[in-house]
Amino acid sequence: MNEEIKSLPTVALRGMTILPGMAVHFDISRPRSVAAVQEAMTTEQQQIFLVTQKEIDAENPGQDELYQIGVVASIKQLIKLPKNILRVLVTGETRGRLLYLEESDPYLQSSVEVLSDENITIPDDMNGEAMGRGLKEMFTAYAAKCGKISKEAIAEILEIKDLKKMMAEISAIVPFYYTEQQELLEETDFWKRYELLAFKLVNEVEILNIKEEIQGKVKERVDKHQREYILREQLKLIREELGEDNTISDAEEFEEAAKKLKAPKEVKEKLQKEINRFKSSQYSPAENGVTRTYIETLLEMPWNKAAKEHHDLKFAKDVLEEDHYGLEQVKERVLEFLAVRSLTKKGEAPILCLVGPPGTGKTSIAKSLARALKKPYVRISLGGVRDEAEIRGHRKTYVGAMPGRIANGIRTAGVKNPLMLLDEIDKVSTDYKGDTFSALLEVLDSEQNSKFRDHYLELPLDLSDVLFVTTANTLQTIPRPLLDRMEVIEITSYTENEKLHIAEEHLIPKQLKKHGLDEKQVKLSRHALEKLIHSYTREAGVRQLERKIGDICRKSAKEILETKKKRINITEKNMSRYLGKEIYTYQMANKEDEVGIVRGLAWTSVGGDTLQIEVNVMPGSGDIMLTGQLGDVMKESARTGISYIRSISREHGIADDFFNEHDIHVHIPEGAVPKDGPSAGITMATAMFSAITGKKVRADLAMTGEVTLRGRVLPIGGLKEKLLAAKNAGIKTVLVPKENERDVEELSTEITKGLEIIPVEHMDEVLKLALTKEETTESKKNSDKGSGQEK
Repeated sequence: MNEEIKSLPTVALRGMTILPGMAVHFDISRPRSVAAVQEAMTTEQQQIFLVTQKEIDAENPGQDELYQIGVVASIKQLIKLPKNILRVLVTGETRGRLLYLEESDPYLQSSVEVLSDENITIPDDMNGEAMGRGLKEMFTAYAAKCGKISKEAIAEILEIKDLKKMMAEISAIVPFYYTEQQELLEETDFWKRYELLAFKLVNEVEILNIKEEIQGKVKERVDKHQREYILREQLKLIREELGEDNTISDAEEFEEAAKKLKAPKEVKEKLQKEINRFKSSQYSPAENGVTRTYIETLLEMPWNKAAKEHHDLKFAKDVLEEDHYGLEQVKERVLEFLAVRSLTKKGEAPILCLVGPPGTGKTSIAKSLARALKKPYVRISLGGVRDEAEIRGHRKTYVGAMPGRIANGIRTAGVKNPLMLLDEIDKVSTDYKGDTFSALLEVLDSEQNSKFRDHYLELPLDLSDVLFVTTANTLQTIPRPLLDRMEVIEITSYTENEKLHIAEEHLIPKQLKKHGLDEKQVKLSRHALEKLIHSYTREAGVRQLERKIGDICRKSAKEILETKKKRINITEKNMSRYLGKEIYTYQMANKEDEVGIVRGLAWTSVGGDTLQIEVNVMPGSGDIMLTGQLGDVMKESARTGISYIRSISREHGIADDFFNEHDIHVHIPEGAVPKDGPSAGITMATAMFSAITGKKVRADLAMTGEVTLRGRVLPIGGLKEKLLAAKNAGIKTVLVPKENERDVEELSTEITKGLEIIPVEHMDEVLKLALTKEETTESKKNSDKGSGQEK
């Protein structure tokens, strides 16, 4: 080798090594490197010394931080890029040994000993030919395994005869890591360099063979369509190769969990059987997934895990009083249940059915009951459920099978004795998929539910410790056998006074907090609240009342932000500014006694109401006309009433041919509103009798009750709501059936105060109390006509 010393501008390379014969693009941005390239471009040969630094992160490396062997390269192209970056195209010429590095500004300058291979002679004998062929074979084997080198490049190298050129081309084209390229660069002995290159090629081919072997083994073990399974097997095989396969299998985890599970013997046997099946289905992904889900469900069920029973009567009473105003019957029943539980330690859990109009707080009562008993609370909405599988679960043979809502609710609660609310049980429907009501029979029967069998679990589930509470708006749609299993507690409409207390204690604080306000910013006077309840809402519950309070809070919040007011007072006078004009007005009692007009009382889904029944008698042919959207029951009541009046016509001096010569028209105003129910019989009979005889009916009196053909007065329901409606309308006297006296005794004085409630058991009493003694001209005329015919 000729030894030549050159002083060249130097660039320290990061993460790359350039070999002689390589043409490479690279970017430089360090000021010293940029200055070195620019300096090299000013020389005649445009040569530069490129040497790799040992640490990639070093910003200004010294001589000790650089490799000693680099490459003398010539610059072929220079491109300026934004942000002071230069893109340089260089071609490696010869090796160079770094003798001395001069760290002068603005660039690095090195004394370099040029190491040339020009004087190396390759023997033309068989040894040289063997070396060339061997290198070509190793390169061809690598290229075949790698698959990343183009056919053109392979063909070009195979055509090279010169061993030196062949070694340089192979070193440049094979993507060795830069540290391996540095090893080839630093090997100055040509023959040792040949051995090193050959060793690295053979090593690369072996690595690719091992990789291919691993991939082949994995491919044989797994189904090509199961991506997740492939990933698991690859991980498993790699761990086996490394000797690190110590992970616990899923089956072992299930067995460990099964040992810790508190469950009956039957459940544990079933669980172990399914775990054994899971092990045997390892290579059947479809069955394996179904079995895994089933085992996980069994492990999550609280078979023998129960919440601690709390029997603190005082705490329960305080919670119920805090959360709800009124509802004394419900609170009393809960406290009775707790008292029995305290004495027996294990009493039969009752199945309570809370029945009442919407918005009366049935669902919130169940939530408060759970808090009072310190039990986990689970709510299951049954509205619109029509598939029996929703209750009993799907059989495992179905795709996407899952436990029923009852079993899933127990799993969610985490204990076997939660409080479970079955909401809207009256809205369950039935179709060809099964009778959902019948599925609920076993759930809600205390004699059967200790062995409730969910189709998915296939094991008996004990529901005897669950405290079931159901809610419904009406009992009409609930089948009798199901209703017989529940203890019905009626939640009636709230009085205006109760609504006032509920609004003050619960609704107003809740809405103020919800809208970011406090009592200092917005104040509703009591008179304003009374007007809000009376004139802007008409409902049995308090849902609409809460919405109206929310409307006031929203408008107040806007006003506070716009006007910067610190306090807004809502009074009876300025209420219309926030809620508009009054929505509801009550039809007050008539001021004067009239003929053929009687005030009846009716129950609606939003509380009680009064019905003014009007009857006119006119010459005709004996027809009876009924108008006002009357239902079938009310039409029957009207016909029954007229038949009763005809049966007593002679006693009251009504002519025998009166009903043949007159038409009777019964009308109830508000014709667009459907009306039906068995409670308007005596009202219509009294109105017709008044119109026929011409006797006036007391204006301050209202009545409710059904009538028979013989004039007996039958009992009715919804008495509380009806009396509230009478009171709101300014009625002083109310006639009620004799058999409803016990209902009157249960009512609070708040409802009955100011009302004279008179029990009646026959129409004779009704007519005597309702009709005035004053007779009109028409009544005298009918009476005289009747007397003449008798003679």
